[in-house]
This record gives sequence, C-alpha cells and structure tokens, in this order.
Amino acid sequence: MQTIDWIVLIGTLVTIVGYGTYQTRGSKNVEDFLKGGNNSKWWTIGLSVMATQASAITFLSTPGQAFNDGMGFVQFYFGLPLAMVIICMVFIPLYHKLKVYTAYEFLENRFDKKTRTLTAVLFLIQRGLAAGITIFAPAIILSVVLGWNLILLNIIIGILVIIYTVSGGTKAVNVTQKHQMIVIFTGMVIAFILIMHQLPADITFKKAVDIAGASGKMEVLDFSFDLDNRYTIWSGLIGGTFLMLSYFGTDQSQVQRYLSGKSVKEMQLGLVFNGLLKVPMQFFILFIGVMVFVFYQFNASPLNFNPTATEVVLNSEYAQDYKKLEKEHANLFELKQKLITDYKDASAAKILNITHQVDKNREAAKLLIEKAGDSKDLKVETNDKDYVFIHFILNNLPRGLIGLLLAVILSAAMSSTASELNALASTTTIDLYQNESNKNNDKQMLKVSRVFTLLWGILAIGIACIANLAENLIQLVNIIGSIFYGNVLGIFLLAFFFKHVKANAVFISALITQIIIIMLFGLNEFEYIKLPFLWLNFVGCILAIIIALIISLKDATPKSKGILVILSSLLIAFGYLIYENSI
Repeated sequence: MQTIDWIVLIGTLVTIVGYGTYQTRGSKNVEDFLKGGNNSKWWTIGLSVMATQASAITFLSTPGQAFNDGMGFVQFYFGLPLAMVIICMVFIPLYHKLKVYTAYEFLENRFDKKTRTLTAVLFLIQRGLAAGITIFAPAIILSVVLGWNLILLNIIIGILVIIYTVSGGTKAVNVTQKHQMIVIFTGMVIAFILIMHQLPADITFKKAVDIAGASGKMEVLDFSFDLDNRYTIWSGLIGGTFLMLSYFGTDQSQVQRYLSGKSVKEMQLGLVFNGLLKVPMQFFILFIGVMVFVFYQFNASPLNFNPTATEVVLNSEYAQDYKKLEKEHANLFELKQKLITDYKDASAAKILNITHQVDKNREAAKLLIEKAGDSKDLKVETNDKDYVFIHFILNNLPRGLIGLLLAVILSAAMSSTASELNALASTTTIDLYQNESNKNNDKQMLKVSRVFTLLWGILAIGIACIANLAENLIQLVNIIGSIFYGNVLGIFLLAFFFKHVKANAVFISALITQIIIIMLFGLNEFEYIKLPFLWLNFVGCILAIIIALIISLKDATPKSKGILVILSSLLIAFGYLIYENSI
C-alpha cells in the first residue's frame, strides 16, 4: 500500500466515525438511543437494513464464492422479496401498535416472561457470535494479505464501532450506515469498471459472459431436489424465505432498524426498498466475482490465493509435490488461454473440461497444504475463497483505489457490527435487565444501554480474537443463524396465528426444537445425513409449531388440527427425502 491508499483508507473511516458521533451526540433518553427518536425516513431505513446485512463478509466472500462456484449462490436470496411482503403485512403493524423497543417484548404480552427471555437469549447467543465474526472476517484476511497484526486489527475495528454506537445508539447507526452504503456502492461499481477495463481489448462484455458461461460460472438456477446441492431454487424459495422471515422479522439487529421509522408506511416502504434492491445487489457482487474469474483466464493466478497456506506448504516436505502442481496449473492456464483467445462456440466443451482440471488441481493443492500444516502442528486455512477478491484488489487496482476498496470492506464490517452491538444492547437492556429489575428511570436506562453496548463491543472483539475460519465466511454466518432462526420464527408464528396455544406449550416446544436442530446440524456435519443448512430454518420453524400444537391438542380448534396434519405430513415427506438422499 502506498501513502495515497493510507490517506484514502484512514480519511474515509475517520470521516464516517466522526460524522456519526457528531450528528448524534448526547442522546437525551432511551427512546432516542434505542429507537432513534422514531423519525427515520424510508430510504434511511432501507439503506440501514441493507447495510446491516451486507457485512464485510459479503464483499470479501461473495466474489470468491462466485469465482469458485459461479452465480448459483444468488438463489439463496430468492426468498427475500416474499419475506419482505409478509413482514410488512403482519409483523410491522403489530410491532408499531404495541410500541415495542424489541421484537421479544411482544412475546411476553402474548405468552409469558420465560418465553420472552428464552427467545431473547437465543438471539443474544447467535448474534453475539455473529458480531465477533463480522469483526474477525476482514481482520483475518487483511492481516494475512497485508501482514498487519490480527489482534490489533480486531481491536481497531471494534473500537471504531464502539465509539459512535455508544455515543449515539440507533440514530448513530442509521446516520453512518447511509454514508457507509454510499462508499460501498461507489467502491464496487469502480471495481467492476476496472475489471472490465483490464480485460484484453478484444474481449467485449458479451464475450466475457460467454467465457464465464463456457466455464460453468453463469448457471444461476438449479431446479433439482438434490440435497447435495446447497443452493437450489427450492432451498432459496423455501429455506431462504424462512431464514429471511426470521432474520428480518424477529432478529433485533434488523427489527431495530425499521422500528426507528416515523410511521408504519415509512417502515414498510423501507423494507420494500430493501427487498427490491437486495437481490440485484447480490447478483452484481457475484457477477463481479465471475468477472474476476474471467480476468484470471488472461492473467496468471496463484494455485492457492491464501499466501500463508502457500508459504507453509513450500517450506515443508511437500514442497516439490506442490511445485509440480503449480507447473501443471501454469500449463493449464496457457492451454485455456489459447482456447479463449480463439473463442468459438465449439470451444465451450474444451474450456469446461480444462476448468474442471484446474479445479481438481486446486483441490489436490489443498490436500498438500493440509498435510503440510498437520506435519507442523499448524492449523492452516486451505480454502481460499475469501482471499480471491482481496488478492485481485491488491495486485491489479491503481494506487488510491486500493485504499478505497479496503475502506469499503472495513466500512461494511463497521456497519453490520454497529447494528449488532446496538441490537444486543437493546435486547439485554429491555428484555433482561429492565424485565427483571423493573427499572423505569429514563436516565438510568440510558446509562445502562450505553454500558451494555460497550460490554457487547468488548465481547465481540474477544470472540474475534479467538475465532477460526470456516469453509467460507459468508456461509459461516448463515449457518449460525440457521441453527437458531427457524425455532425463533416458529415461536413468533405461533404467537401470531395460533391463539389457543399457551405459554408452557411454546416454551417446551422451543427447547425440544432447539435440541433437535443442533443434533441435525451435528449429524449433517459428520455426514450421517444430507441436510444443507438452509433447510434447518424450514425444519426448525415447522417442528416448533408441530410440537406446540401437539402439546396443546386438547384445546385445539378443528382448523388448528387440520394445520397440524398438513404440517406433520409435510415434515414426514421432507424427512423421507432426507433419508433417500442420505442412503
């Protein structure tokens, strides 16, 4: 990095933090701090909701996901517009009518204190872990690629977020997220333009798309019912809808964004805006990853994009084997480049065949890296999806723009982490502290809210400092959410639509469901069954409703009994599908 990159990076981050702190300094009461004074416009809500979900993981991992697996990941978001409509029609009017600070207050009104507390605790567990990961994600990658100190990076990102979140609460989060999204959109558009500009002069946009398609990267839709495929049209529409319903409808980090709206209409318009823009935005980010793939068809790429992994294997007994794979990788690059330069439709099959050989080569390299790490008792990240985009940025963008793209990554980390800390503090203050102590003094509650924001920030930094990389960071966050979200959504749907179901039935059902979901996740991880994580949202939600309805059977209406039969049949059929795919 050159001086100009440091100026752009530091200047952007300091401006955002300083502006957010100045504009929202000195919140006078709890309502200002936790609900932003209820004066947010729909575009502020929409951008804030989007910024909360679009963490640094989105901009680091998503292009790498597309580089490796193509455009299919966009199917994950197909359930989002449908979820937005349902939330606008059902959730928002209820939350506004009850004037709640958190989504979980509603559950005490409908059920009892223990159900509210259980749901709030489930949220605090999964969102607390996620807050640490959103700090850790950019820190681990930037530390490896740039040689920066990991612990120091975690602390710096965490402190920057804590400064303005403790100062201004929800309003500070909303104000800064608007500017962070402007930085993010600007940076990604510039990155896309530069990628296209750096392709050979005779490679038009259409030809670049043809090359990506010939390499199997433009397959957007998968209509199969194969549970080996994580991302299909069905997992996106069904599992994705349940995940998005729970995330946007019951996760306080999102609920708090639209509870700050001036009116029901402003809240609804904000969510509709998010629903209309989010899928195209994710498509665009994935497409950037595909264009990075095309770029590396004309420019040499490393066998593995993680520099630490390469260094470990080249300093081990497996160095010669790895160098042989690197030579093979270079030969395949030259062969593929000739086919692409003289691209014709007839070349597509040959290009796809070479792409598969490159993928096999890269997998063989990962095995050598893993062996090298084991021989030295080192935990080495073999999967390099999260390093692809940052490698491209640092090695191919002009000076100054490197600083801007790094600012994009860190701004995204800050925006989502700020929302999470704000929501964690709100839930802890309102659902646990106030609920137990019945403290109603406004100044006292404001002080407590700030203290909890600080404590959750420190905890998130601590989690970031001890975290380890998973297969892909964007998947890790969604996996953590999927373990809890289905169960929580089931609790809320029981509250909305099944009036005869009482508190004890819901509480018992939630406990049983959570245990079963954790067991199913474990069985899938150890490959005893095949159940992609997105489906955990569907199973958890349906299971929570079924168990509660069974416990409440003696009070059930004929309509509820009919729903129980339908849901049970659906779950049994899905269980049979899992069994068939697992044997």
